[in-house]
Amino acid sequence: MSISMYRLTVPMFQRGLASLKTYLDKAEAYAKEKNIDPAILVATRLAPDMLPLSGQYQRASDTAKFALARLTATDAPKFEDKETTFDDLRERLAKTEAYLAGFSAQALEGTQTRQITLPGKSGIILPGDEYIATFALPNFYFHVATAHAILRSQGAPIGKRDYLG
Repeated sequence: MSISMYRLTVPMFQRGLASLKTYLDKAEAYAKEKNIDPAILVATRLAPDMLPLSGQYQRASDTAKFALARLTATDAPKFEDKETTFDDLRERLAKTEAYLAGFSAQALEGTQTRQITLPGKSGIILPGDEYIATFALPNFYFHVATAHAILRSQGAPIGKRDYLG
């Protein structure tokens, strides 16, 4: 039994975005309780050469929207990557969710065989189902997990259940 490309993408991305929203709610409450400037949390990195929390949200958003755009040979909305507050990040998630909600199962029918060129300079081309399974979903969840790790490293009370939804 095969799984549809819709089920492999839209609900998976929606679930991860829901986790990211939960993280924001808990991080905001934590910052208020501990009298931490929220801007510090938004700018926190796990390591100097890694993106900050805001960058993790931006890349998760981008991965979801560009994956669907590549599969359907359509244009994704462009966001400016200038989020600096929890509310800015919530707004970006809401725009990404609205974009994802515009896709039907029918829009993704047959995309498992569409040839997708991986972003960057690799020149690697994969069929749509392999692109989703080996690149888009791992990349998306890397950024969701890294956002989780950044907030945990700062003491925010988020856990595995928040990640799993």
